[in-house]
Amino acid sequence: MRGLMIAGTASDAGKSVVTAGVCRFLVRRGVRVAPFKGQNMSLNSFVTRDGAEIGRAQAMQAQAARVEPSALMNPVLLKPGSDRSSQVVLLGKAVGEMSARSYHGHGGAQGELLDVVVDCLEQLGRSYDAVICEGAGSPAEINLRRTDIVNMGLARRAGIPALVVGDIDRGGVFASFFGTTALLAPEDQALVAGYVVNKFRGDVTLLEPGLDMLLGLTGRPTLGVLPYARGLGIDEEDGLRVRESQAGQPYGEDVLRVAVVALPLMSNFTDLDALAAEPGVAVRFTDRPEDVADADLVVLPGTRGTVRALEWLRAGGLAAAVQRRAAQGRPVLGICGGFQILAERIEDDVESRAGTVPGLGLLPARIRFAAAKTLARPAGRAYGERVEGYEIHHGVAEVLGGDEEFLDGCRVGAVWGTHWHGSLESDGFRRAFLSRVAAAAGRRFVPAPGTDFGALREAQLDRLGDLVEEHLDTTALLRLIEDGAPAGLPFVPPGAP
Repeated sequence: MRGLMIAGTASDAGKSVVTAGVCRFLVRRGVRVAPFKGQNMSLNSFVTRDGAEIGRAQAMQAQAARVEPSALMNPVLLKPGSDRSSQVVLLGKAVGEMSARSYHGHGGAQGELLDVVVDCLEQLGRSYDAVICEGAGSPAEINLRRTDIVNMGLARRAGIPALVVGDIDRGGVFASFFGTTALLAPEDQALVAGYVVNKFRGDVTLLEPGLDMLLGLTGRPTLGVLPYARGLGIDEEDGLRVRESQAGQPYGEDVLRVAVVALPLMSNFTDLDALAAEPGVAVRFTDRPEDVADADLVVLPGTRGTVRALEWLRAGGLAAAVQRRAAQGRPVLGICGGFQILAERIEDDVESRAGTVPGLGLLPARIRFAAAKTLARPAGRAYGERVEGYEIHHGVAEVLGGDEEFLDGCRVGAVWGTHWHGSLESDGFRRAFLSRVAAAAGRRFVPAPGTDFGALREAQLDRLGDLVEEHLDTTALLRLIEDGAPAGLPFVPPGAP
């Protein structure tokens, strides 16, 4: 099949954005292209139109490729619930919790999933001209190579070449490129066709002697050096590094300050991207009660562990700070798990198995966790505007009242709660909601009338395509996709242990 593996020297080396950039570059060339990641570990996920849950990064890459997201593009999604276990989502549906040992260990489930992953990749290969595959972590994780279904294990089964991306901003990129290659088996090395340097700052001519030496040591060229690019705003896979926005010039007289509580197992924090795109809105992630007290709007985002997050809020004084805000009529928004935390009580025999626990009691709702996960793409109207979103949750809300219904949730005073992710991406609704927040907060903030979040996202994806076109050897890139790895690539010792 015609395809390419974008591997990396480490997590967060830039695989997701390079994959998206290559997809956007190809589709602008008239190539019918699809993204793919055999196995993803992320708490940021998305719901396809046919009700399948996939990694948010693969949905973003599908948008870069101008195709509809599909479960085929991310057949295995792992959603961590603790340091040692994850929920396994297979072909878009949750199939249960599994420990890391049960998944990765000898005779574990991961090795059995390779046929499923390869079948999905082959289906995409029959429907598209090319498939751009994103790896996970590093292909040189020698402790996991035997059951690998996402890096070189997949590349070898599919017979596709691989490029290795390294983040030079972290330092040690040459050692990372060499060491990654040298720890692979000869059959895997035969598919590693070159390298891409990511996040370079400065004069690229100063880097060229090192690139020449790397070619001499490995026999593999560097296909390009991508510059450090600020403000890409592209969906992250996890919450290790969350983006915060500077307010910029407000359209009205005041800036609106938003504090997002960084809950344990925070999920789908990409909900805040649309707020951060608004001129005059400053978004900050925090775990401090004083920031909660000071902000104009406090957001409790999604979380994979609602009861655990609730305990953490109480232990750190954040729960009391949120309750004081509500009593003062100051704005609070809860999304999905955040909505559940604001409820009167939570009955959870599924996620935490804690039984019935009291919520913060700020919204007249009762939450019961169901074994089956709700996956939906709802649409409706609020504040006179059309709203679209998506739902991913086990908690089922029984709303018992409130001042008004709010996106299948409710509002009481200046406290709003909803299970709908992505609702703030609806431009008219976002402006109407922020106007109400500003009024309740006593701020002379006015939403800018022309902010188009969808257009901003398209511009960001085009910028990724521009970076690929301007800074990579696109002739060599196209040749790899069409013809595969060149024959005769040298072996770099010692190889896999």
